[in-house]
Amino acid sequence: MEKKELSFIISLISEIHSLASEFLQNRLARTGLTDLVSSHGNILFQLSVSGSLTMKELSTRINRNKSTTTALVKKLETAGYIIREQSAEDNRVTSVALSKEGRKITGTTAAISRELVDTCYAGFTGEEKEAVYSYLKRIAVNFSEDKKRYDSLRSKPSLS
Repeated sequence: MEKKELSFIISLISEIHSLASEFLQNRLARTGLTDLVSSHGNILFQLSVSGSLTMKELSTRINRNKSTTTALVKKLETAGYIIREQSAEDNRVTSVALSKEGRKITGTTAAISRELVDTCYAGFTGEEKEAVYSYLKRIAVNFSEDKKRYDSLRSKPSLS
């Protein structure tokens, strides 16, 4: 492989993300879930395994900021897939959970998710799957650590 090609890794990751999103949109449309977009999938998954989460917990789990999470949750609530509930102890805290309709579609969304993963790893050995995941996880950690450093520098008052 040429050295130049190795520098295109972020472009390749972006291409994979776009193709995976398109894959999910096609599968969602095929199953009649046209009111969902790929970014809703992780929210539905997190709520299906956790039951109920505060908005802060959900934001952390899906790696999105508060305003993005709020917008996604509002759309899912409007579509009838989740319910929101304000805490009785602290009215600043809102929890979200799957609604009856949201619980009904978990089998379908789980099947789509399995199909996505199967397509992703088609032709890979078990060892290759573990290696790819390990490498991508290391890249994610690199960027996460850089973000922490940047955020800590940004939060320090300037000396000027």
